[in-house]
Amino acid sequence: MSEGPTRLAVFDCDGTLVDSQHIIVSAMQRAFREHGLPEPQAAAIRRNVGLHVADAVRNLLPDAADTVIAAVGTSFVESGRAVRDAQEHDELLFPGVVEVLEQLAARDVLLAVATGKSRRGLERTLREHGLGGHFIILKTADDGPGKPHPAILLDAIAEAGASPQTAVMIGDTVFDIAMARSAGAYAVGVGWGYHEPGELSSAGAHAILDHFHELPPTLDTLWRLP
Repeated sequence: MSEGPTRLAVFDCDGTLVDSQHIIVSAMQRAFREHGLPEPQAAAIRRNVGLHVADAVRNLLPDAADTVIAAVGTSFVESGRAVRDAQEHDELLFPGVVEVLEQLAARDVLLAVATGKSRRGLERTLREHGLGGHFIILKTADDGPGKPHPAILLDAIAEAGASPQTAVMIGDTVFDIAMARSAGAYAVGVGWGYHEPGELSSAGAHAILDHFHELPPTLDTLWRLP
């Protein structure tokens, strides 16, 4: 192991590591149909990817009662499992993910995930793509308040023995960027996810990636900053 401060790279999952938008949209629309509600538009669903399920549903149903929010949220989770089991849509890794994770691990960068997915959902995604062994820490919607609250990121930093100044959050939404900035960590946005690069910059991202292979040199630059 190299000497020096512990360096930690924390990744979002949906929209950052994997392209799961078709599964998420299909599952949310199915959940709404099950409760006799008009289907939300795909664009509206994508805008809320990354949030805790209850928060995402509440944004889509701002006038609904808490009981309806909870019921639709439960149906969404169950529908997501059904869509995946039926293999109705492919969930693909974005280009360069595996190579870059291996490169970072070889440089003694610790790797973690902080996501709005449930732990069961995250573990399934990592298992299906053979990524489980890359991450030492997994933080999910089951572990604390949802994004943009910084709790799960701060917990990951503490468990890794790192500090906010040596941690970087990599994500595709303004929720990821806001969480990182609230935690005092660096924030790196990716240009292939659910929110536009300009939105990520406006939210406070320190850098925006056009391709996953840009991540290692970007991290080097950030970690050299005072």
